[in-house]
Amino acid sequence: MPASSRAEAQRHADEIRSFERELERLRTGGVLGLGEAQQRAVADYHARLLARYAREFDIDRDVQAKQLSLGMRIASLLGALALAASVFFLFYQYWGLFSATAQVAILLAASLGSFAATMWIRSREGSGYFTKLAAMLSFACFVLNVSLLGQIFDITPSDTAFVAWAALAFLLAYSCDLRLLLGAGIVCVVAFIAARTGTVSGIYWLYFGERPENFFPAAVVLFAVPAFVGHQRFASFDAVYRVFAMLTLLLPILVLANWGNLSYFDFDPTLIKYGYQVLGFAGSAAMTWYGVRRGWVHVVNTGVVFLLVFLYTKFFDWWWEYMPKYVFFLVLGLTAVLFLVV
Repeated sequence: MPASSRAEAQRHADEIRSFERELERLRTGGVLGLGEAQQRAVADYHARLLARYAREFDIDRDVQAKQLSLGMRIASLLGALALAASVFFLFYQYWGLFSATAQVAILLAASLGSFAATMWIRSREGSGYFTKLAAMLSFACFVLNVSLLGQIFDITPSDTAFVAWAALAFLLAYSCDLRLLLGAGIVCVVAFIAARTGTVSGIYWLYFGERPENFFPAAVVLFAVPAFVGHQRFASFDAVYRVFAMLTLLLPILVLANWGNLSYFDFDPTLIKYGYQVLGFAGSAAMTWYGVRRGWVHVVNTGVVFLLVFLYTKFFDWWWEYMPKYVFFLVLGLTAVLFLVV
């Protein structure tokens, strides 16, 4: 069945190349040989399919194209971030020179114009490189729009701004199949949920980062999204949600495992540290095991990284001041070897 998205088309094209290489090995080894008519039929079918994918989704048809595509993705990412930063500093450099009416008109024109440009580029470009640039620029303009309009009309800052920013980021991500904007939307959602959790706990929403436990509800929400939202057309989005969910859960645990006084719990900070250290080890190991069981490489990799971080943090606490430095790093190296063996 032909692919319906660029990610699916690229995966199918990679499978076709792998099939052709393995078929050539089987033919050379005398294990399997197709007739000339069969070989021609298979080759023609794959050629038509790859041509269709290249025309509709601008896939990488060979290894050289894939290497070039990786470089272009990196360039488009850096370009998108640079353009967003450029717009940000441009606004703040000359903003005071305009009247309030002109400021509002500029903000609205920048947001609407950049969004319209993104949709127009998306309709005419299959690769997505320029779409990513335009989408990031549109998102930056909208963030500035909300922030500066609040300053112009002296509106009290509110965490609901995260909802508006997340809405546009998700709209761009799902309309243009962009993981970069999906990540931006997830960060906004995490910030909003953490701020609301802090508000419920009795702190002003701007200080939600002072209590790392405010991020735990957001991690639960992110873990649940792939289970309830179908991403058939966006095959790589589930991995983004899972990785961000693990970061949202394990990074606060890592902070609390070193600074127990930041917790909401009214216990001895040392006991809180030890409790979160155990939770960090157990959580990282459990997620690694679950990722192996489900075949989720991104979950396995993230879990192993945090497991090593928690372990090396404890090594530093235990031995840094008492061991010669060469022995300390030797222990770290041997630990890494042990992980490889396991």
